[in-house]
Amino acid sequence: MTETSNSPDQTADLGLHDPLTENFPATREGRALFWLAVAFSAFQISIAAHLIDLPSQVTRVIHVGFLLALGMPLLALAKRYGPLGRALGYAIALAGVAIAIYQWAEYTELLLRAGDPLPIDIAFGAVALASIFAAAWMLMGPALPIISGLFLSYALWGEYLPAPLDHRGYDMRQVIEHLSYGTEGIYGIPTYVSSTYIFLFILFGAFLEKAGMIKLFTDVSLGLVGDKMGGAAKVSVLSSGLMGTISGSGVANVVTTGQFTIPLMKRFGYRPAFAGGVEATASMGGQIMPPVMGAVAFVMAETLGVDYVEVVKAALIPAILYFMGVFWMVHLEAGKRDLRGLSKAEMPSALRALKEGWFLILPLGVLVYLLFSGYTPLFAGTVGLALTGGLILGGTVALGLPAGVIRVVFWVVLGFVAAAFFKFGLEVVLLALLILIGINAASKGGRETLALCRDSLADGAKTALPVGIACALVGVIIGVMTLTGAANTFGQYIVGVGQSSLFLSLVLTMITCIVLGMGIPTIPNYIITSSIAGPALLELGVPLLVSHMFVFYFGILADLTPPVALACFAAAPIAKESGLRISFEAVKVAAAGFVVPFMAVYTPALMLQDGGPMAEAIGYWPAVAYVITKAVIALALWGAAVIGWLGRPLAVWERAIAMASGFCLVAAFAITDEIGFGLALAFAVLLWRKRT
Repeated sequence: MTETSNSPDQTADLGLHDPLTENFPATREGRALFWLAVAFSAFQISIAAHLIDLPSQVTRVIHVGFLLALGMPLLALAKRYGPLGRALGYAIALAGVAIAIYQWAEYTELLLRAGDPLPIDIAFGAVALASIFAAAWMLMGPALPIISGLFLSYALWGEYLPAPLDHRGYDMRQVIEHLSYGTEGIYGIPTYVSSTYIFLFILFGAFLEKAGMIKLFTDVSLGLVGDKMGGAAKVSVLSSGLMGTISGSGVANVVTTGQFTIPLMKRFGYRPAFAGGVEATASMGGQIMPPVMGAVAFVMAETLGVDYVEVVKAALIPAILYFMGVFWMVHLEAGKRDLRGLSKAEMPSALRALKEGWFLILPLGVLVYLLFSGYTPLFAGTVGLALTGGLILGGTVALGLPAGVIRVVFWVVLGFVAAAFFKFGLEVVLLALLILIGINAASKGGRETLALCRDSLADGAKTALPVGIACALVGVIIGVMTLTGAANTFGQYIVGVGQSSLFLSLVLTMITCIVLGMGIPTIPNYIITSSIAGPALLELGVPLLVSHMFVFYFGILADLTPPVALACFAAAPIAKESGLRISFEAVKVAAAGFVVPFMAVYTPALMLQDGGPMAEAIGYWPAVAYVITKAVIALALWGAAVIGWLGRPLAVWERAIAMASGFCLVAAFAITDEIGFGLALAFAVLLWRKRT
């Protein structure tokens, strides 16, 4: 397993895609930033648990201040900037702190003079905008800052464009005030979501990772599918998909689980490009799989004003189809190249792994239960995080107790205390955590566990930096659209196209989402694309949740499609293959991701939504069964056509029949289903005749 360790070159390459993947440097600066990260997480937990109550605007301002104060110096250290780069990083950090202090101190006065800002307000606002742009560029590259800069330019000079692109015109003071103060710009809904749901669930994932969730997922995956044909790749799909369900970043998931799965696939004969493509596709697929969906489920519920359960209901079947499609692709590739599974001696027992680590699943189970019981995501996430901490701390205490009855009694008491929050509130759980912390502090093993929890706080804050800064910058785009009405202009164009052809309108929306999603993390990606394209699809008659799922899916797929393909380039140094080649393989493996959203638009029953001509014609549940059957057949045919194997090598003309059949089943034009089923039947007869 020497391939799983990072060479210096690999680490440098990984830094291009996530410059904060390394641990905090073991220097005085590194230690100071480490404790700043711990303080950042402690502040966010205190806000979520209502230990500290501040106005929402102030919370957002402090959140962004922490992001800049921690992110820029840490980036300068991780990237080993020279004196000028480090000075710039610290200048941005100090600016972030100064802006947070100013807006906190002047909070009431700023509200009173809204619409008539002082020159000092404009100066601080301009510095805030410049700091966010610079931080995003340094941390994530030019993609998002350039897109945001184009929108900012449109706000300042769009009045000179020809109709219908022009607007009435806004002076610089008005634009700066709109974007730098209040809740319409950099401190808007994206930053609110970052400072609440996103940060909390990233912390939740960080604690589970430190507690051993990655090992549990990997061992269970190996035990379940490791000995099957193409077992190495199926392990990757299962473990990366499971990890992706709790991870806030598909790209980070690639770097984490890919260190194990990609070398494993290569060792068992998979091509490097295909191995990287499978890992990237599975990791990004975790972002569409409930319950967490990279925190987008909560953002979507907040944006649309619907219950979390409704979002999960819409996402469930497409997510299952996505992973079925990926499994089918790796199975066919394994059959084509005769890649067998792992030997029994190499595989851990899935049952034993579950017996040893079952308690790690409890916080996730409680989280899902609370979300489906109607509790807010913020409350559910806080409780889930508290229970995870309780399990980690309690596990160390239990190991110090005599085995047998006393240890069982301890866990039973701890379980009753955890359940007591339903009756007495979160304060009981927090009190229990304080007691466990005190007990752990009294022993060497306990102090090591406390250090692990402390490290989880720091790692969670570090992981949240790119997403948080991206959310702040995305606020510029949202703010410009609310100020100028730019979304309406684009939406009217899509609606105009859709009146002649809904399919062309969907293709245009897909291309827009993929282009806008290049180089942008999952959550800001969704916020941008749903704000621009979502309303247009809704006006064309696409159900609300389906329209948002459509843009969300293609925003996710932007991380797999060339030329940017962040998830694929993150896998490149591990696979030792070109990121572009990995991207082409990932697009083939992720066929379901491109197919299912189109099918859901024409038949909303695929996302368990009402509407659509089929549901009206044959009934709701028959429509659900029919469209799922059609989707499964289409994905099976597309997989055979792309890989070129189905029990035996397929000729070019056979692959063409399979591809045409799959396309017809996806399309929703007149008689396309009949043609698709007819071609599928002809393809099946051909296979049967040649086999006999």
